[in-house]
Amino acid sequence: MLTYLRKRIISSAVPLLVVIVGVFALARMTGNPAALYLPLNATEAMREDFAIRNGLDQPIWVQMAQYFGGVLRFDFGSSMRTGESAADMALRAFPATLQLAGTTMVIAIVLAVIVGSAAALKPNGILDRFCSFLSMTAASIPDFWLAIVGIWVFAITLGWVPTSGVMGMAAWVLPVATLVMRPFGTLVQVVRGAMVSSLSEPYIKLARSKGATEYRVVGAHALRNAAAPGLTVAGDLTVGLVNGAVVVETIFGWPGIGKLMIDSILQRDFAVLQACVLLTAVAIFILNILIDVGYALLDPRVRPSAGAHKRRKARSEFRGQSNGPSTPSAPTANNPAAAVLDA
Repeated sequence: MLTYLRKRIISSAVPLLVVIVGVFALARMTGNPAALYLPLNATEAMREDFAIRNGLDQPIWVQMAQYFGGVLRFDFGSSMRTGESAADMALRAFPATLQLAGTTMVIAIVLAVIVGSAAALKPNGILDRFCSFLSMTAASIPDFWLAIVGIWVFAITLGWVPTSGVMGMAAWVLPVATLVMRPFGTLVQVVRGAMVSSLSEPYIKLARSKGATEYRVVGAHALRNAAAPGLTVAGDLTVGLVNGAVVVETIFGWPGIGKLMIDSILQRDFAVLQACVLLTAVAIFILNILIDVGYALLDPRVRPSAGAHKRRKARSEFRGQSNGPSTPSAPTANNPAAAVLDA
């Protein structure tokens, strides 16, 4: 596992480098910051002084080299607008995005497991058809449209929740409800398909023939073996939320890194924008590593050491056959029927 993690970290260095270079170049294509931070009647001397103070008087390749040197020292520069450290501003805004994305995914996973499992009990039944329609509708609704409609109906017309802010539980309702729809709709389809496949396996029929309750069959056996694909999709959706909650944070005034990123683009605050993008890229990289590790823990067949383990097992079985009759092997996570028999 450590070798696998080391390879993943090394392989992610190139994408991170591409992100740093791409953001550095694209940020400077938004225009000259002097047009925003200096008055309209600014003299040429004032413009030159502004460029020197912010390091914009150097050629682009020199600026990039200086930026890379700063990244290696964990120095991401200062904001042109406030003079504050860009890294401090990004780190202060990032927890709000993580809280919003984490809360959204917990609610989406719980609801999707309940709805998807219920729909899989009777495939093509009335409940299954209704859940499929509900999930496809939820996955198809654009976030920005749902956010605007939610503000109009529940905040302006009914006055039940505030239109923006983070103070109080009521302020979380509309942002979370807006973001939860897409992952909920996608996960319901994944959980439903995996559960239908698991419930048709022989070990499930064996568990039912032994008199196991439907709750134990679904919760202890089928759901556990159907969790691996759901975990992979849930991880990808979480990465998407961290990376793509920009519009929702802007609409609801959520003080996360997405809103800070948009404000930095509009204000041509290059250092803050670069710090936000780099922090988000590193967070996505860490999340992907955690997803891979979690998937390997749930399904031993995909572990990097699975091939070596199988070779060692085959050699030991061959030696046992050569020396005499071998004893049956113990049930493993790859043999669900054996686990049911031992239950």
